[in-house]
Amino acid sequence: MPSAHVHERAGDLLRRRLQTCAAGEEEAPALSPPHSPRSRRRTLTPPLNLDAAMPHFAAAAATATEAAAPDASEAEPPCDPETLARWYQQEALERALAGNTLAFLETGSGKTLIAVLLLRAYAHRIRSTQPPSFAVFLVPTVVLVGQQARVVQAHTDLRVAQFYGAMGVDFWDRDTWRARVDGAEVLVMTPQILLDNLRRSYFRLGDIPLLIFDECHNAVGDSPYASLLKEFYHPQLNSRPSDPIPRIFGMTASLINSKGLQRAKYSEKISELENLMHAKVYTVDSESALSQYIPFAETNTVEYNDSIITSVLYSHIVHCLNKLETKHLEILKGKLHVSSLEHEKRIKRLSAMFLYCISDLGVWSAAKAAEVLLSCKESCLSFWGEQLDEKVERLVRNYIEDDFAADLQDGLLTSKVHVLIEYLLKSRDKKDLRCIVFVNRVITSIVLESLLSTINPMSGWSIRHMAGKNSGLNHQSRNAHMEIIDSFREGKVNLIIATQILEEGLDVPSCNLVIRFDPSATVCSFIQGDANALSKTQEFLASGQIMREESLKLASINSQPLPNTLCKGECYVVQSTGAVVTLNSSVPLIYFFCSKLPSDEYFKPLPIFKIDKALGACTLHLPKSSPVQIVYAEGEIPVIKKVVCLKACQELHAIGALTDHLLPELSVPCEDEPDIVVDKYMEHPDYFPEQLVDNWLSFSRLGLYHCYKISLEGCCETTSPDEIVLAVKCDMGSDFLSNSFKLWGVKDYVNVTMRYVGIIHLNQEQVIAAIRFQTKILSLLIRNDHLEVEDSIKDLLGMQVCPGVYLLLPIVSGKIDWCSIYLSASPILEKGTRHCHSCKDIDLLQTKDGPFCQCTLQNSIVCTPHNGTFYVVSGFLDLNVNSLLHRSDGSVVSYKDHFKDRHGLNLTCEDLPLLAASKLVKVQNFLQKRNYNEVKESTNAVELPPELCRVVMSPVSANTLRSFTFIPSIMYRIQCLLLSVKLKIQLGPRMQQFEMPALKILEALTTKKCHEEFNQESLETLGDSFLKYITTQHLFSKYKHQHEGMLTKMKKNLISNAALCQLACSNNLVGYIRGEIFNPETWIIPGVGNDTDDCSKIFILSPNMYSLGNLSIKSKRIADSIEALIGAYLSASGELAAYLFLKSLGMDIVLHEMPVERKITFKSEEFINLRSLELTLDYRFKDHSLLLEALTHGSYQIAGTTACYQGLCHKAPAFHPVSGTRWGFLLLHRLEFLGDGVLDYIFTYYFYREYCECTPQLLSDLRSASVNNSCYAHAAVKAGLHKHILHSSSALHKRMVDYLDKFEQSFSGPSHGWEPGIGLPKVLGDVIESIAGAIYIDSSHDKDVVWRSMKRLLEPLVTPDTLVVDPVTELQELCARKAYRVEYAVTHENSVPSVVAEVQTKGTTYKATRTGLTKLDAKKLAAKAVLQDMKSADGT
Repeated sequence: MPSAHVHERAGDLLRRRLQTCAAGEEEAPALSPPHSPRSRRRTLTPPLNLDAAMPHFAAAAATATEAAAPDASEAEPPCDPETLARWYQQEALERALAGNTLAFLETGSGKTLIAVLLLRAYAHRIRSTQPPSFAVFLVPTVVLVGQQARVVQAHTDLRVAQFYGAMGVDFWDRDTWRARVDGAEVLVMTPQILLDNLRRSYFRLGDIPLLIFDECHNAVGDSPYASLLKEFYHPQLNSRPSDPIPRIFGMTASLINSKGLQRAKYSEKISELENLMHAKVYTVDSESALSQYIPFAETNTVEYNDSIITSVLYSHIVHCLNKLETKHLEILKGKLHVSSLEHEKRIKRLSAMFLYCISDLGVWSAAKAAEVLLSCKESCLSFWGEQLDEKVERLVRNYIEDDFAADLQDGLLTSKVHVLIEYLLKSRDKKDLRCIVFVNRVITSIVLESLLSTINPMSGWSIRHMAGKNSGLNHQSRNAHMEIIDSFREGKVNLIIATQILEEGLDVPSCNLVIRFDPSATVCSFIQGDANALSKTQEFLASGQIMREESLKLASINSQPLPNTLCKGECYVVQSTGAVVTLNSSVPLIYFFCSKLPSDEYFKPLPIFKIDKALGACTLHLPKSSPVQIVYAEGEIPVIKKVVCLKACQELHAIGALTDHLLPELSVPCEDEPDIVVDKYMEHPDYFPEQLVDNWLSFSRLGLYHCYKISLEGCCETTSPDEIVLAVKCDMGSDFLSNSFKLWGVKDYVNVTMRYVGIIHLNQEQVIAAIRFQTKILSLLIRNDHLEVEDSIKDLLGMQVCPGVYLLLPIVSGKIDWCSIYLSASPILEKGTRHCHSCKDIDLLQTKDGPFCQCTLQNSIVCTPHNGTFYVVSGFLDLNVNSLLHRSDGSVVSYKDHFKDRHGLNLTCEDLPLLAASKLVKVQNFLQKRNYNEVKESTNAVELPPELCRVVMSPVSANTLRSFTFIPSIMYRIQCLLLSVKLKIQLGPRMQQFEMPALKILEALTTKKCHEEFNQESLETLGDSFLKYITTQHLFSKYKHQHEGMLTKMKKNLISNAALCQLACSNNLVGYIRGEIFNPETWIIPGVGNDTDDCSKIFILSPNMYSLGNLSIKSKRIADSIEALIGAYLSASGELAAYLFLKSLGMDIVLHEMPVERKITFKSEEFINLRSLELTLDYRFKDHSLLLEALTHGSYQIAGTTACYQGLCHKAPAFHPVSGTRWGFLLLHRLEFLGDGVLDYIFTYYFYREYCECTPQLLSDLRSASVNNSCYAHAAVKAGLHKHILHSSSALHKRMVDYLDKFEQSFSGPSHGWEPGIGLPKVLGDVIESIAGAIYIDSSHDKDVVWRSMKRLLEPLVTPDTLVVDPVTELQELCARKAYRVEYAVTHENSVPSVVAEVQTKGTTYKATRTGLTKLDAKKLAAKAVLQDMKSADGT
C-alpha cells in the first residue's frame, strides 16, 4: 500500500477524515483496510494522558467555578468569582465596561465568568432604571439556555428568567410577555425569541442596558444574531444615536465561521464581525498565555479507504433504488397536481438519503435507515415496496459482526465504518470508557447507534445518539438530551454519537475518547469540537493563532456602524405599534401564518411560489382558507420570494388577518370576550314571589281577597280529599286562571287543578282564625309540633314583612268549613270546646286534660306525652284497658298490663272505651316523581286509652287532614310558577308578545336534581342546538375574513358555559333556577316564624323582588338553564321568540342575510359531475360553485378552482397584475362550519317533535346517534360522494382505499349509530356538513330544503327501537349498576392505537383488546367485545 504522504503529493485525491482524540493510550498505528486503492490520512491524538492532567471536561457553564483554583484537580467550594478572576479575565472585563467587546478566548478559559462579572457591574443600572429594564443573555441553542441561566443564578443575586421555543413563546401576546418578564433582571434566551419580540414591538432595544452574545461567531449572513443587529441596533445607532442603546459583549472561541479560508481573508472577516457587532475584539497574544490554565492534547491520523467498493449486492441495491425513484416519480405525475412538487422533493430526498447511507455507511445502514423512517411515520414503505429485496433482507438480518472483512467485501459496511469499529474495539478494555463520536447527519447518528449496539464485543457498552430536529426522523427533546448527558456523566452511558448539537458550549462531562467521524465543516466547527474533544488536526492548528494575530493588528482601528442595513422598501412598519416585518422575516411570517390556517392529518397548508425568471416576477398562492389568496410582485430573482411575502404581509395586515403586532389573528374579536372565568359554584339570591309577601297585620285588614280553588282528583282514598281555597292579597295573573299539575307518591297520581273563583270578603277575626287553623294543622303535619304554633301566633300581627302570607281555607260540601276553622283555632282547654253543644247524649271520656265528649274526640289530633307521638282519632272500640292485647312477640296480655310493663303507666279508667287511632302522617315531597310501590305506607293503627291522650286539635275531618298533607308540595309549585311568571315579565315587553305557559318556563328552570315529573334536559338539548345554529349563521355572515378554525373558536367562546353563566348573572336570572330537591321540612309555614327564624326571613332586593337568602348552584347548571329557556321559547313560540330571548339577555347576535351574489368565471362542471351529484342530493343548485366548494378539500391547490369547504369569505384580485387575465371574484365560504350548525339543529328539532314523549336521555341518544362524523362519513360513502371529493392527498386516497378494500362493505345499511362509519376518514363527514351548508345558502336559508336532501342521504333514520347505545356508555352504566370496576389501557404499535378493556366482576375478569385507526375507535370496539362476553356469560 502506498504511503499517505505520496498520495498527498499527487494532489488529486478525494479525502475524508476520521478524527479521534484519546486520553491515556499510545498513539495508534495508521489503519489500512484491505483493498484500498485510494486512501487518506486521518488524525488521532492519544499521547497526552488527560486522566492525570484534567479530571473533568472544562465546559462553559463550569468556567466560573473552574477558576476557583489554579489546579483544576482540587475540589473546593465555589468562591466569589470576582476575587478569583485571572489576569486576562480582568482585562477583558475592563474592556467590556469601557465599550462593546468581543472576548475571543479558548473554550475553558472562562469567558462565561467575564459575562457574570459584567452582569454584576450592570446590576445597579438595571435596578435603578424605570421598568422594564433587563439584561439579555443570548445563546445559540436551547440546551444552553438552562446551562447559562444556572451559572448566572449561582454567581449573582440577579433574578434570572429563561425562555425557549418549547415554552410556547411564539404564541404569547404582549401582556403575557410583560407578565413573564415582570421582576426579572436577566433574560436568558435564544436569539430568535429576542428578534421576534423586537419585530413585534413587545420589547424595545432601549429597555436592554446589556446584551450578551454567547458564541457570537454565529452573527453572519441572515442569522438571528446578524438580523437583530442589522434590523434594530444599527438603524437606531444611525438614526437616533442619543437614544439608549445596549452595551454589547460577545464571547467566542473562534471569530470566523467559514471553511477553506485563506490567511489574507482572516482580517477582512474579523473586521466585518467587529463592524456588525460595533465592538472590538479582546484576545491574548498567543496560546501559550493560556497554557497554564488550559491543558491541550495532541492529534493523530488514521487512514481508511474512501473508495466505493463495487459488489454485486451494492450494485443491485443502487439499481433498485434508482428504479424505485423513477417509478414513484412517474406515479406521482399521474396522481397528484400542484402539491406534487413537495412530494417529488420528498421522494428525491429519501432516495438521496438511502444512497448516502449505502455509499458512506453500507447496505446494512441503508436498511436500518428505512426501518427508522418507517417507525417515524415517514412514507418510505411504499418507496421500498412492501419489503426490501429478499437478498438484502436476508443478509442484513443475518448480519454477523465478527467477520468485518467479509461484511466489507459484501458492501454491508464501508471502510469508514469498518475503521470506526476496529478503533472502538481496541478501546473496549479501557477502564471507565466515555467516548463521543461526532457526525454531521442525524441519520448517521441513529444508524451508527443501532449498528454498534449489535456488535457482541461492545455489548457491555451503553450507546446513545444525540441529534436535533430533523423532518421525518426521531426528534429528541431538550429533556432527553439532558438525560443522556447526565447518564454520560454518571457512567451509565459509555458512548454518545452526536451531531453538532454537542459542539457549542454544552456542558458535557469528562470523556477520554472523542472521535470526529465526519470532517469539520468550518474552522469554528473544528475549534468547538476541539474544545470538547481537546484535539486538533494539522489543517486547523494554525487558525486560532492567525485570528489572534489579525485581531491584534486591528485593535487600533475603531469599528464602524453599518449604513443602510434596513433600506426603505425592505420593511413594513405598523405605525400604531412599531411592529416591523422585513424582507428577511417576511417568508417565515408567511409560513407561520399558513401554519395557523385550518388543516387536518391529510393536508398542511403551505404557500406556493410561481417564479417567472424571464419577467422577474413571482406569484404567491396562499392556501384556499386564507383571506388573501394571490399576491404578485416583481423584483430581483434572488430576493423575489422575500419581496412577494413582504407584500403579502402588508395585505394580510390591511384586512386584519395579521394583528398590529404582525402575528396571525389567533384571538376572537374583543366583543366576544374569550376569557370569562366563573367559579364552579356560585352564590345567588333565592327569589320568593312578591304575591305571597306581606305584613300579616296589613293582610288581615285588607277585607277583600282573591281566591283560587285547589281541587285534588284521582286520590287513592275511598273518598276524594276536600277542596281548599287559597286566598291571596292580589290577582296572580292569567297563568293561574286555570292550571293543573300532578302529585306523586300515591296510587297512580293526584291531579291538582287550580281555578280562579273570584274575590271574597273576610273580616280580621276570620283571617286570624284561619291563620290559627292553617298554622296548627300544618305545623302538626310537617314538624309534629304544636307548642311552636301557640308561641308564634302571639307576636304574628306585630311582625314586619314576611314570606308566606296567604290563607288556606278547607271546603266541605262546596262551602268554607268555618265551623272546623273556629273550633280547631280555639284553645282546647276552654270549657266550651270540651264537648259539642249539638250533642244530645253527653258521654264524656276522661283525657289527660280532663273530660271530652266523643263528638269532640272524633277526628281530633291527640298526643301521648309518654312517647311524644301524635295520633289521629278515627273512632271508638268495644275494648277497654282490661281487654287482651296480642303483642308482636306472641304474648297475650291486657292493655293495662302492657302499658305497665312497657311504659310504667298505671291505667285507672277501666270502663272507658279505647280510642281507634293512627299515627299522624308526616308530609312528604309529592312533587318527586316515583312509583307507588316505592312508597311503603302502613296504617299505623293503634288502640289508645283516653286517659293517656292530650287533645291538640279538634275536630279535623279526615279528608281535610289528607288534603293538607299535599299543601306544602302544592304551594311550592305555585310559588315556582309565580316566579316563572315574574321571569317572563322581567325579560321585557318584546317577550310579552309570545304565548309562553308558566309551566314551560318552570320546566326549563327545573334541574334533574329536583327529581320531578319534568326537568330541563330535553329543552336544554333543543336550546343547545338552536344556540349553536343561530351563533353559527351569525358568525359566518359577520366575520367574512375568518376561517373555519377561528369561527369555531369564536362560537365556542360565545356559547361557552362561562359566557352563558355570565349572561344569567348579569340579567339576575340565577335566583329563578331550582337546583335542589324540594324539602317540606324547610318549607315556610304561613303564619309560623319570627324575626330570628332564618327560614322566615325575607330580604328586599328591590321594590318588587324578594329573597329568602342565598343559594349555591353550579355554574354549569346555570348555563344549562339558559339553554333550556331557549328551548322553551323555541318549542312554545318558535324561532323568533328564541332569538329575541337571546337578544333580551344582551347577546349581540344578528340574523344576517347570507351573501348570495357570487360572480364566478369558471365552470364547475369541468371539475365535478354536476348532474350526477344533483340527482344524488335531490336538489338543483342555482349556484354550482357552492357544490364545487363543498367538495373541495384543502389539499386541492389548483389555481382557478373555488375555495375549500374550510375556506374564507373573500374577494380575490379581479385581474392578474401583469397579464390582465381575469381571475374572477370568489366569494369563499366556510361551509363545513355552517353545515355543522344547521344539521345539528334540524336533527335535534326533528327528534324533539317526532318523539315528544321520550325521556331526555333518549332524546340525547337519538341526537348523538345521528349527528356525528362517523354517521355522516358512512352516508357519504353509501351515496358515492367519496368519488367526487377533489383532493391532492395521497394519504387520504390510501386511507379510503385501504378501508374499502379491507372491509368490502356494500354500505347499504343504516348510517346511524357509532359503528357503521367507524374508521372512515373525518373528511368524508366534513363533506356532508359542507354540502348541507351549501344547500342552506343556495336555498336562501330554507332549512326544510336542507332537511329533505340530508334525510335522503341519511335514511333510514334512527328510532327509539333501532337505537344502539355507544358500547362505552353502555358498559359504564352496566358496571355502575352492579358495582363492577372497568378500566381501559392504551398502547401503540407502529403508531396504531390498541385499547385493552377490562372489567372486574365478582370472581370473573372480562378482558378484550381491539385496534382502531383512532384511540376512541379502539376503545369502542374493545368495550363492545367485553359487553358481548358478559352478556354471553349471563345468557342474555
